[in-house]
Amino acid sequence: MKTCVCLLLLVGVVLSDPTEFFREEFDSESWRDRWVESTFKGADQGKFAWTAGKFYGDADKDKGIQTSQDAKFYGISSKLEKPFSNEGKPLVIQFTVKHEQNIDCGGGYIKLYPKDLDQKKLHGDSPYFVMFGPDICGPGTKKVHVIFNYKGKNLLCKKEIRCKDDVFTHLYTLIVNPDNSYVVKIDNEKVESGQLEEDWDFLPPKKIKDPEAKKPDDWDEREKIDDPDDKKPEDWDKPEHIPDPDAKKPDDWDDEMDGEWEPPQIDNPEYKGEWKPKQIDNPDYKGKWVHPEIDNPEYTPDSNLYKYDDIGAVGFDLWQVKSGTIFDNILVTDDEKHAEEVGKATWGATKDPEKKMKDEQDEEERKKREEEEKKRKEEEDKNKKDDDDEDDDEEGGDDDDEKKDDEDKVKDEL
Repeated sequence: MKTCVCLLLLVGVVLSDPTEFFREEFDSESWRDRWVESTFKGADQGKFAWTAGKFYGDADKDKGIQTSQDAKFYGISSKLEKPFSNEGKPLVIQFTVKHEQNIDCGGGYIKLYPKDLDQKKLHGDSPYFVMFGPDICGPGTKKVHVIFNYKGKNLLCKKEIRCKDDVFTHLYTLIVNPDNSYVVKIDNEKVESGQLEEDWDFLPPKKIKDPEAKKPDDWDEREKIDDPDDKKPEDWDKPEHIPDPDAKKPDDWDDEMDGEWEPPQIDNPEYKGEWKPKQIDNPDYKGKWVHPEIDNPEYTPDSNLYKYDDIGAVGFDLWQVKSGTIFDNILVTDDEKHAEEVGKATWGATKDPEKKMKDEQDEEERKKREEEEKKRKEEEDKNKKDDDDEDDDEEGGDDDDEKKDDEDKVKDEL
């Protein structure tokens, strides 16, 4: 009996262990053996560099792949050792993005592809299952894309999810659950969640307006009406402006030259504006007419909105105006808690040292600018002093010449 219990416990542990379908931390040069860069765009295809960037928390652990050329397309992908289906289990996608170039316009999202992806020809129209990650273009577009492919159509999220737009590394996580719910995290903090059917147009609406229903002709939606017994007072109508009674024609006014004089207009203190009858409750008011709905005959529920079969590759398909984005710490798993722990061990371990290094660099740059400004000011002051001395010498020379001319003139007179 004890043996049976132990076996059951062991099976339970095995079944509960998280599965890593894909993990990449770019910790050595061997990453090039696992990734294939696209050549689809030819000369417009940008190259990825292997680097931790200009500032980092750990020179080795923070190495990732970085876009290295401005105004280029980028395409790179890696095949999974074994394609998988997420049927009956969560699908968790996680990676880090660092826009150290202070990106102005460009994507930073990852994609899950089917197993038959043509890696060398990867481009924007290559079919994919899921697209997830930040997208920035100017001040108006700073959002997290979450796009699902369903029956050949790429569906955009109806919610606006704000992405990070600074220069530091951030952790992005998407969890898609078998109950068709989802969660989006940034830096291990939930920023959005909900139901797939509600936040994407996977399916037509459950209800539609009854095409046979029409608002009755006698349906009265006016809550208030004019009081039929209210009458406009006889003395109501007064002009809005009247001649100024205190105005006098100027003494020098010439009717023949200036025309007939008219006093200027002023606001009429007795003017009451347009008369309107007072409002009373409408005895025939029925409220706002609501179009009745019926079940949509084209709606068919689907409990497998979350599911993808033959997930076989991960990759990046991007366009960037200003290059410099670093991607790292990619994880595809079936366990949200495991992803959170991996995030803490990678991004969480180096985020604070990264910021410290950047702050130190910024401080050094500030001091350097101040020193350069100080030297420039000293040089300007020195040049100004030299110019003033030259002007003084020239004025002194002119005085000597005048004195000599005076002496010569006296000699001539003698």
